[in-house]
Formats: sequence, structure tokens, C-alpha cells
Amino acid sequence: MAASVRTTPDVDACLRSDEALTRAFQILGKRWNALVLGSLQTGPAGFRELSRAIDGVSDSVLADRLAELTQHDLVRRRVDEGPPVSVSYALTERGEALMPALGAISAWAVQHLPSEAAEGAEVSAG
Repeated sequence: MAASVRTTPDVDACLRSDEALTRAFQILGKRWNALVLGSLQTGPAGFRELSRAIDGVSDSVLADRLAELTQHDLVRRRVDEGPPVSVSYALTERGEALMPALGAISAWAVQHLPSEAAEGAEVSAG
């Protein structure tokens, strides 16, 4: 007979935290998503503005990421009837609530993950 595993409140809390992190990084772990969110931190932007602000993202991938972030209620898509018709994107309340966490991750990366330029300088100095 297999022994049943009894979990303690600390283990249960850890498991819930792991599940929450998994859900969060299923969204944030996709390339470009955090950059899109960060670009909208200063206010609404149109597709072209976002495309210019996020170096290297293709239009099709940006469109996919915006649709996904909209589906997760992190970004709101607004269509202003024209002429000319214009579309803008902005953070929702849920997206705004994520900004302190993204800022903390960014600050951690600056402190603990050297940039490629810094790594290159260390290699040439060594």
C-alpha cells in the first residue's frame, strides 16, 4: 500500500506560488511580451509607435503579441473612428498592476545580469 503524502501549509503555499509563477511566465516568458507591456507604461501607443519602440520585432509577431496580451486583459485595444481610423493600445488595470513587478525584474537584471556590452568589455580586458 502506497503511503499518502501529507502536505504542510508551507508546502501548499509553495505549490500555489509555483503554479502562479508558471501561469505568469506562460505570458511574460514569451519573447516580446514584457517589452510590449513596458513600452505601454508611458501611455497609449499606436501599432507603428510600438513597432519602432521595440527593436527587432516583426509586424506579424507584434500583432500576435498584442492580441494575446489583449486576450489576457493586460492591454486594451481602442479603435477611434476616423477619418482616418486609428487604433491605439494601452495598459489595462491588470497591466498597470504588473508594472512594479516588471520594474523589479529589470532592476534585478541590471544588477545581476551583465549586458552583452559589459561581457564583451570583460573578455577583452581579461
